[in-house]
This record gives sequence, C-alpha cells and structure tokens, in this order.
Amino acid sequence: MKRLHVHIAVDDLAASLRFYTALFGSEPSVCKDDYAKWMLDDPRVNFAISARGRAPGLDHLGIQVEDEQELAGAVAQLAGAGAPLIEQGETVCCYAYSEKTWIHDPQGIAWETFLTRGEATHYGEPAPLGEATSCCAPPAAPAAEPAACCTPRTGCC
Repeated sequence: MKRLHVHIAVDDLAASLRFYTALFGSEPSVCKDDYAKWMLDDPRVNFAISARGRAPGLDHLGIQVEDEQELAGAVAQLAGAGAPLIEQGETVCCYAYSEKTWIHDPQGIAWETFLTRGEATHYGEPAPLGEATSCCAPPAAPAAEPAACCTPRTGCC
C-alpha cells in the first residue's frame, strides 16, 4: 500500500519536533540531530522535517511504495504526467537506503516516488542531480507555462 510523503524544511528542529509530536499525538519513528520522521497510519503518511540549511517551508512531496512492483507502477504514473523524469536510482537519503525517481509538477514542486530498502547511519550522499543541494532534492524545475485546462468559468477538466 502506498503512503504519502511530505518533507518540510524547518529553522528550529526542537520547536518543530514539539509541535508535530503534539499535532500527531505520537513520537517520531526516526529522530536525529537534523531530521525527524513520523510514519503515521491515520492518515497514512511519511511526514519528515529537517534542519539542513534549506529555505523553510515545503521541501518536497512524494509517494512511498512497499515493493518493486509498486515502484514500477508509480514510476509509470509519473512518466504519464508528461514532465521530464529524474531517475536518481539507488541512494542514501534521510537516514535510509532508497531507490528514487523525481518529477516536478507545473508549479515547480518536486515530487519523488521511492522504495525504502533499509535504515542508514548517515543523512545521505550528495545527489548526483546537477544543481541539487541535498540528497532529497532534484535540481529546480524550469518554469512551466500555465495550463489552459482550468478556468474560473468552466472549472477543472
């Protein structure tokens, strides 16, 4: 079963830890000096925060899968979205061994689909993705032209 992934960059990890622990009513499943993650079942989400020098706010979103078959299906869905894929492949990121593929939505928000294969003892490796500044971020997407699909008069397609 797939799980939504949300990663937020924060300025003050301790304050954010307190806030999200209270909000979710549970302690994080992973807690490091620069990173924390809650693997929640209600709602089914992998929610992560990190204090690693990135601008505060939404860092990226993603879909975490549980096996190779789900990964292949999720990558195929990304490919069908019509934006260029960034195949990161096997990597260490966010204290985990993973296989990742990235895409940017029309607003430039990075989305990843990934399969976690196990825990790692370090945050990650520099991403081999051009201008990326973190293992958990592909290079910025080029500015996209707005889609003409939705208008206030007709609604969304």
